[in-house]
Amino acid sequence: MSEDGCCAPARAGAAQSAVPESRAASGEPAGAMERVLIEAGVFRMGAEDADGFPGDLEGPVREVSLAQYEIGATAVTNEQFAAFIASTGYVTEAERFGWSYVFAGFLPAALRKISERPQATPWWCGVHGATWERPEGPGSGLIDRADHPVVHVSWADAVAFCEWAGGRLPSEAEWERAARGGLDQRRYPWGDELTPDGEHRCNIWQGSFPTKNTQADGYRGTAPVRSYPPNGFGLYEMVGNVWEWTGDAWGENKVMRGGSYLCHASYCNRYRVGARSSNEASSSSGNHGFRCAW
Repeated sequence: MSEDGCCAPARAGAAQSAVPESRAASGEPAGAMERVLIEAGVFRMGAEDADGFPGDLEGPVREVSLAQYEIGATAVTNEQFAAFIASTGYVTEAERFGWSYVFAGFLPAALRKISERPQATPWWCGVHGATWERPEGPGSGLIDRADHPVVHVSWADAVAFCEWAGGRLPSEAEWERAARGGLDQRRYPWGDELTPDGEHRCNIWQGSFPTKNTQADGYRGTAPVRSYPPNGFGLYEMVGNVWEWTGDAWGENKVMRGGSYLCHASYCNRYRVGARSSNEASSSSGNHGFRCAW
């Protein structure tokens, strides 16, 4: 993966497991998933931002032509993912591996103490029992989080849900065109200023990472979908909140876009529309999510 500290590290020694055939797409609808139609057209993809990361290959800016497609107005929620699980009996990769990455600041001291931490990114803890249903591990749950984006989902988990919903993951180009909301080469889905007129438009780290989050944008962890104004296409939280898997590969990894609630300008300025990152397909964490395309 790219050296992006707000992305969880890859699973050490983990094989990229396939979606179990018996739990693949059932063709059943995914409930109330609002879709937004993106008309066929050409847009300028990529960025040559001075605050970008050369190793991320954000540029050069180039024209990309796309056919018409639809994309979810929001990231997939816990409620929607629960419907998928109930319908199919699917078991996520975090459940099969037995653990997933959780931000250390969300954990009680006793659990932090016994959880392994990657040396390069010690704010992540590998927590046994952390899953989409128990985002902070044993003792946690989804009370009051039905409308939050589902997390602790691997790339294969996201693909399985999208197939059940009759869709797929968006390509990286589809994701970026949708995120731009009709604006050309703006830094964010709403323009070039992060907080126009002092208004917070996305859920990212506020304060000094990783020790102090002022929560000035209203949230410490994930925010409910539709917490901030939509972009010009009517899409919510295209940047910040949770990283979103795409259908494209980046070498041996899978591309993720949008940044998350852990991103901060001091080290992970990847909540810009043109920014990108990647991770192993089997990786999961408390800030990995996705949205569907059709």
